[in-house]
Amino acid sequence: MSAMNSIINHVLISMPHMQDPFFGNSVVFMCEHDAKGAMGLIVNKPFRDPELKDTFDQLFESSDKILQSVSQVYFGGPVLVERGILLHSSQFHSNDSIKISDEFFISSHKKTLDEMKSQNGEQYSRLLLGHAGWSEGQLEREIENGDWLVQETSPDFIFKIPVEQMWGMAIQSFGIDIADFSTTGGQA
Repeated sequence: MSAMNSIINHVLISMPHMQDPFFGNSVVFMCEHDAKGAMGLIVNKPFRDPELKDTFDQLFESSDKILQSVSQVYFGGPVLVERGILLHSSQFHSNDSIKISDEFFISSHKKTLDEMKSQNGEQYSRLLLGHAGWSEGQLEREIENGDWLVQETSPDFIFKIPVEQMWGMAIQSFGIDIADFSTTGGQA
């Protein structure tokens, strides 16, 4: 990757061979990428997935209260799962948000969540717990290794496409037929 910031504001799409319980069939919105590493948010894994909800319940005794405060909470990644991050589009404005691009912002302030609800901004936002992180050079190696595809994205894709369809749509946009891949890949 020559231009270091080239994948900020893009999504990573996991290749079908990736069987990792967190990253298999995932779409990751990239928030940071520089010489020190990268940070992204898995945007297509709602906590209604029983496996993820079990993991969440083990971490938090009060998970039901947190999960009821918004219509849907998503698993953003295995790093700092106790920290909520609100990913939202420019359609919703908050002074506490960090600009990722002209179209995307993130915030970890509870006040932002309250503002979003009062502005009815939920349709262009996603509350995630945790994030995905890569150390220096790690993501570049994984991309070279063929674990991830990189694609430009838009708020409509992130917020409007049903999560069950996101990964399949993204992978097929590269001309990859997922039926060609066996579902019983090797386990590391």
